Amino acid sequence: MFTMRDFLGLFVGAAVTAACFVLLLPPAQCPWGVLPAEQELDLGNATTQAAELSTNKLDKAATSTLAEDDKQLEGLLRAAVMADNKTVIMTFTNKAWTAPGSLQDLFLESFRIGDGTAPLLKHLVIIAVDANAYEACQRAHPLCYHLHDSAAAYTAEQVYMAKGYLEMMWRRNRFQVRVLRLGYSFVFTDMDIIWLRNPLLRVPFGADLAMSCDAYRNGAHRPYDLDRKAANSGFIYVRASDRMLEFYESWYAARVKYPGTNEQYVFDREKYVLPGRHGLLVQFVDTAYLSGFCELSKDFNKVCTVHANCLVGLKDKLEKLTEVLEEWKQFRANTTGQLTG
Repeated sequence: MFTMRDFLGLFVGAAVTAACFVLLLPPAQCPWGVLPAEQELDLGNATTQAAELSTNKLDKAATSTLAEDDKQLEGLLRAAVMADNKTVIMTFTNKAWTAPGSLQDLFLESFRIGDGTAPLLKHLVIIAVDANAYEACQRAHPLCYHLHDSAAAYTAEQVYMAKGYLEMMWRRNRFQVRVLRLGYSFVFTDMDIIWLRNPLLRVPFGADLAMSCDAYRNGAHRPYDLDRKAANSGFIYVRASDRMLEFYESWYAARVKYPGTNEQYVFDREKYVLPGRHGLLVQFVDTAYLSGFCELSKDFNKVCTVHANCLVGLKDKLEKLTEVLEEWKQFRANTTGQLTG
């Protein structure tokens, strides 16, 4: 006779079997491609929450014992930080770039005359790779750091893709790791970039890493697609997290697969693999906003920064950037009262 006890036993057995079946199912795959607008905000919120949890771990690590040099660096970063999101702006320089009338002067001038960019100077830390550059920085800007982590000196102009240039680019990459370990997010900008508007307003919401590019093809129709967008690490926003630290280590390790190349070349080759491996959202910013001479936009109603990329030599970079800055001054003069800066 089928009793109530038999019925309950059958019910419990079926429930256990169903639960085991669900646990054995493979996880749902996240589609790769364009996200609907309503999903972008959800992804951004989730990423922000995850970043906050990871940053708490980084904060604890940062408060542990630090080397004396890291204490000095941490003090500068703390002085420069944007209070609402613990982000700093950084740039690298050397003796050749800090000579009077050289890139450092032009770079700082662009902040002072840009539309709403002057207040950003208090968040800018200039990293000098040699003693001469450090002294020149101190005469021009209050937040300067002398990088002592290598015996190599890079005082002279570094020829693109030459041995000294490649060493300096990877050295810069390792310095960014130091900043992340101290718990700070950052915007890194090359010094051969002039700032005309605040480019942070164009960093995609929710991105763990956003980078400028030499070309932004297919961008209007597929803004989340990494394809046909050539990476340029001259401008890069990086959100601090444990996952980001792991990504940077993988990025650095991947250089052995591409000998004789710089960090942005390696990034461009690994952009489909490494971000997904570490659960990061990576995007490129449209060249209409982060412009450069590889794909130049002079729409001064939109453009935020102009990079002297695709130009060879300090002299040519200075001449072309000076021309753009003069055009910007004329644009500002002609639109007085229309801009908010």
